[in-house]
Amino acid sequence: MSSSDSTIAPKGPRQISLLTKLFYGFGSVANGVKSNAFSYLVLFFYVQVVGVEGAWFGLAMFGVMVADAISDPVVGHISDNWQSKWGRRHPFMYFSAVPVSLCFFLIFIPPTSMGPGVSIAWFMVIAIAVRTFITMFEVPATALTPEFTSDYDQRTSILAFRFFFGWWGGLTIAILAYKIFFRPRDGFENGMLNPQAWIEYGIFGACIIFASIMISSLGTHREIPFLQQPTVVHKFSFKQTFLDMRETLSNRNFLIIFCTAIVGAMASGINTTLVLYFNTFFWELTSSEIGTLNFAYYFSAIFALFMAPLMTRKKEKQHVAVWVYFIGAMLLPLPIMLRLIGFFPGNESEWVLPLLMFHGFVDVTIMIMAGILIGSMIADIVEDSQKNTGRRSEGLFYAGQSFAGKVVNGFGVFATGIILSIINFPKDVAPGQVPQATLNNLAYIYVPLVIGFYACATLILSRYKITRAGHSENLLAVEALAKSSDMPAD
Repeated sequence: MSSSDSTIAPKGPRQISLLTKLFYGFGSVANGVKSNAFSYLVLFFYVQVVGVEGAWFGLAMFGVMVADAISDPVVGHISDNWQSKWGRRHPFMYFSAVPVSLCFFLIFIPPTSMGPGVSIAWFMVIAIAVRTFITMFEVPATALTPEFTSDYDQRTSILAFRFFFGWWGGLTIAILAYKIFFRPRDGFENGMLNPQAWIEYGIFGACIIFASIMISSLGTHREIPFLQQPTVVHKFSFKQTFLDMRETLSNRNFLIIFCTAIVGAMASGINTTLVLYFNTFFWELTSSEIGTLNFAYYFSAIFALFMAPLMTRKKEKQHVAVWVYFIGAMLLPLPIMLRLIGFFPGNESEWVLPLLMFHGFVDVTIMIMAGILIGSMIADIVEDSQKNTGRRSEGLFYAGQSFAGKVVNGFGVFATGIILSIINFPKDVAPGQVPQATLNNLAYIYVPLVIGFYACATLILSRYKITRAGHSENLLAVEALAKSSDMPAD
């Protein structure tokens, strides 16, 4: 491994083929499977199936988040400065495939016979491993976007494919889980309480993660000769590494995007972690109906794939993103708010599932578009930083986005565990057996939290300053920097 204080000549805009976009995008299936499990399922599994206390599990997830805060920027910085015949990113991508797949499976076989304390410790250790190894794939892989091309619009298109596959991968395994793995059987009327079902789910998810990483890595391998490489290598120094990271991450536009992503992720994290509780107990949907509900999200991914690049073709990315976050704040808790004030059909109505499917379609479309736009805006920060530091730090910047994505899982599980304990939500109960007052208390806490977090994210994002014209100026500045350093620019 080598660390470098490197100045890298910018590549001219390249047209990336559809095949490369497909291979590149397919890699996000791995993160989609992991995120789906951590966002929607692990809390339910450990609290309702394993039987640990929600508050203790939430604290365990907080510890996992602290470890994440360390691993993301470290992996990003190391991959930015890695030198090999396979470039800066692909060695990490290949290496991650086996360990992350194995650890994902281990999440769902805790040593329950040794007590809840050991189960929580097991979760912490394995969850840290899962999230560290997925970081070793996701951060270098996502950092390829600004390396593929410097084109302002094409970056949005490339990331649209990545988010599309990430959602489709997560949704597919979610639907299979509800329809197949968690179906009623072997004396378990509620299949989600069947420990054997979770083992089968873990095996299947691990296989999908491995296949996704390897197919994407192999499929984008031919792009390595066209990607950036560090050119000036210095002896590794912890002090210099820390100074480089601090200088890079102090970029004003990055700090705005990072804070936006973190605050928005907190809202999304609470929503995604609680959605299974709301679907199961508040709306009283069966596991099959929950699987059907997820079908709407497929169309969300398709819609966002085309809408995000289309809406930014003539408008600034940050303007579109601000409106996306604002609309998300208004729409996300809408069905629950309507139920609380008596303007939503009762659970016995045949309209409940169709209405929730339509709302889910709109809501998830907004979430995917927000992710695409944030990722594309981060890509444009690369040159904004390079003109001042002389370094390309794609990995370090996308480590920030990776960490924000994990906050979706981590903060959501942490906050939800605390909330469930505060309202004394019962364990191992069937839909219809939870007191209505308890469900209402859950809703009263949920609604203001998600609205507040999304509103704050919208205000922060409005301060982002890189425009289409500003990006072009940054590219010219980087080109001038390369020429002044006697480095030929393509």
